[in-house]
Amino acid sequence: MADYRIDELARQAGTTVRNVRVYQDRGLLAPPRRDGRVGIYTDAHLARLRLIGQLLRRGYTFANIGELLTVWERGGDLADIFDLESAVGDPWTDDMPAYVTPEGLRELFGAEVTEENLERSFRLGLLEPDGDRYRVPSPRLLQAGAELVSIGMRLPAVLDLAERLRVQVDAVASDLVGTVNGHILATHAPGGMLRGEEIAEVAAIARRMRPLARMAVESLLAQSMTRHVQDALAEHFAEVLEHLVREKAADAASRPTVLSSWPRRVRIWVQSALI
Repeated sequence: MADYRIDELARQAGTTVRNVRVYQDRGLLAPPRRDGRVGIYTDAHLARLRLIGQLLRRGYTFANIGELLTVWERGGDLADIFDLESAVGDPWTDDMPAYVTPEGLRELFGAEVTEENLERSFRLGLLEPDGDRYRVPSPRLLQAGAELVSIGMRLPAVLDLAERLRVQVDAVASDLVGTVNGHILATHAPGGMLRGEEIAEVAAIARRMRPLARMAVESLLAQSMTRHVQDALAEHFAEVLEHLVREKAADAASRPTVLSSWPRRVRIWVQSALI
């Protein structure tokens, strides 16, 4: 389990140090472990912060959230509750956010770093302004875009692709989570509230979902990529062959007078060879 200072915790949760302290003051977030004068937070705090943020964005008040957490904690062991919050709230990737300077960005994308492309990257959440540098939520995604630009794609086309992929992948994730979540709640929380041993059981299911979801999506993507790459290659070769056939036909049509002077048997052999 990772340890965080308060500024690191706030950054990982996408909030501010001030908000972390407010949540603690209101009893929504447990106090940190003390290491001298430094407060040390854990993944359980991070998961709780993410849960609070999600509920606040849905329009619930501090009072609503506090009441929910109080009822929930009465229904199960606190360690199980923290485990469930961690299983649900932890990132699904080790692709952790990083930072890049304007100079570093130009090294990756060259002249494609324009105001228009930067603004669009901000809107898509691929980059976030942070003082005199940029926060990169997904360094792998940034590197993939740089590789596509390095092979000759224009950055606007790469951003178009990223936008389409985000919509399509989000729909897949929503369908997967919605379907599994409906089954879990129907089985383990028919009354609408997880209690007692059900909390630990659902935490275990949530952790099992992570590799299963990745395996399913990666396998289906691999199958689809194989099929579409083969189709694209076959289409390309078909176009090349069609071009060669037209060239041969044009070449044969341009030499009728020469062939006509040859013996009939020779003309038939040459024409068949051209075809």
